[in-house]
Amino acid sequence: MKTAVTQPVISDSDFLKFREFFYRKTGIHFEDNKRYFVDKRLVDRMEATGADNFRAYFIALRFEADGAELQQLVNSMTVNETYFFREFYQFDCLVKDMLAEVVRHKRPGSRIRIWSIPSSTGEEPYSIAIYLLERWPLIDQYEVEILSSDIDTTVLSAAQRGVYSARSVGQLPKPYLEKYFRRRSDNEFEISRDLVAAVDFSRVNLSDANDTRRFRDIDVIFCRNLLIYFDDLSRRLAAEAMYDALSPGGFVCLGHSESMSRISSLYTVRRFPDAMVYQKPMSGNRS
Repeated sequence: MKTAVTQPVISDSDFLKFREFFYRKTGIHFEDNKRYFVDKRLVDRMEATGADNFRAYFIALRFEADGAELQQLVNSMTVNETYFFREFYQFDCLVKDMLAEVVRHKRPGSRIRIWSIPSSTGEEPYSIAIYLLERWPLIDQYEVEILSSDIDTTVLSAAQRGVYSARSVGQLPKPYLEKYFRRRSDNEFEISRDLVAAVDFSRVNLSDANDTRRFRDIDVIFCRNLLIYFDDLSRRLAAEAMYDALSPGGFVCLGHSESMSRISSLYTVRRFPDAMVYQKPMSGNRS
């Protein structure tokens, strides 16, 4: 007779200890109603690493030298679901209004930097690239640089692989799908390698100043549906990191359920015909 295999148990104190640790590392705060989600992924990682109990796993996690297991855990704890042309009205605002203001302070041939964070599996930065190519008349007059970042290395690899389901590309106009994708099967589409090469992907933790310090002179930031996973302090610190990354007059686009006005007073609210966005004042520096 086989003995039933029992899964490691995550106690209430274990959960609280882990939640505080993960928050300090990532800025992501898990509410009590996420307990099952967190426990399941902790148990999965404990089994994958051969840890007999939470204490053994947590000690190894805290003191590992290379941070490899922490990255694996982050990958399993972050949720990534998106599709092409999601909340496309902000892309309309980008090509009609935001970039019109950005180029007032630039000479033709100069650089425009757009940062998408989190990148997830690449649908957002590639959507930006397609929108610019198809709908921004001045695309050939400027050097556009699209940066895209995520804390999850698994989704970054998927973004660079560039293979998507029929659901992911379902909102794309058919001419764009035919122009920028190759059908691999009934349910798989591979994006043009030229578009992959046009996006600079990198791993970034928005809560880590060492990660964000290298991002400067950004003209537009898309940071949609990320801050909902942060608590008030982490949101404020993220808003300040984005403020420091922006050029004076630069813009931030948040998700439809997010509001910068409730997070930080650093930004000016801009209401354009297609979208409401947030702008760093031209005066520039944070006091």
